[in-house]
Amino acid sequence: MAHDIRIVTEAELRAALSLDLTMVEVIERAFAALAEGGVVMPPILSMELPQVHGEVDVKTAYLPGFDGFAIKVSPGFFDNPKLGLPSLNGLMILLSAQTGLVEAVFLDNGYLTDLRTAAAGAVAARHLAPERVETAGVIGTGVQARLQMQAAHLVRPFTRLLVHGRDPARAEACAADLSRLLGVPAEVRAEAASLLADSQLVVTTTPARSPVVMADWLHPGLHITAMGSDQPGKNEIEPRALIAADLYVCDRVSQCELSGELEAAVLQGLWTRGTPPELGQIVAGQHPGRQRVEEVTIADLTGTGAQDTAIASHVRRLLGQTGTLIRA
Repeated sequence: MAHDIRIVTEAELRAALSLDLTMVEVIERAFAALAEGGVVMPPILSMELPQVHGEVDVKTAYLPGFDGFAIKVSPGFFDNPKLGLPSLNGLMILLSAQTGLVEAVFLDNGYLTDLRTAAAGAVAARHLAPERVETAGVIGTGVQARLQMQAAHLVRPFTRLLVHGRDPARAEACAADLSRLLGVPAEVRAEAASLLADSQLVVTTTPARSPVVMADWLHPGLHITAMGSDQPGKNEIEPRALIAADLYVCDRVSQCELSGELEAAVLQGLWTRGTPPELGQIVAGQHPGRQRVEEVTIADLTGTGAQDTAIASHVRRLLGQTGTLIRA
């Protein structure tokens, strides 16, 4: 028997959905679901393509209580900007959790992934950053650097912003954009160590394969969210920093061991604390988050299929009659 599938373009999605506190709460519920059991979330299907400076990830998750589940295909081809093309694209497919039939295809070119990734950063900040953040810093100058700071500002409304990047011109442009968007002064720091020294909340958004944050730079009252390490071999935070922190938290331990900051700490034999807590356990109240102002906390976000299912289900509810119906 034929059924209808809704096809939605990136432009239609951008018109229907933006980064706000509702989005943060949607992703927060996904993390709580991960801690509460019954979730089916297979390992990430990841394919690295060094010959073309590219990578492809496929993520999915079934969450109890959700009417559907998403399968997300996320290619990253990092030489594309030389061709005038975006480096990230992809799509999400939403299937019925009851019948397995395709309900919607979101041709988002990575927009939904960008939003749910930024919202996850806000969830980490809400539960792990100091309650009072005056200065926030971001290492990286791309789309996610901008979104992470917008998301962090929703839950920790800082009054000053610092930006560090390898390319001074791009760092200046990022700082100018964020200052205008958030209405706070923003400045570029030439040295990452200086940025960390003056910040209470820092987000790293780079594809680095050697640390951009060193353990000696940690200081009381600091929270770091590392979200750039999502492939084996990537590493933004010096492994010793994970040991030096009062609390190190994974979005999913099994993923962080293979492609997050935990990977390098395990390979170097430094991690001896057993299984670290997951962000969902903190959201669900199963493990304490930040307990004292002076603690140092680190969140390691590799991106989960649960986030994709949560945002895809949320978008489906918001869409109404948006998109094009096809009969399949």
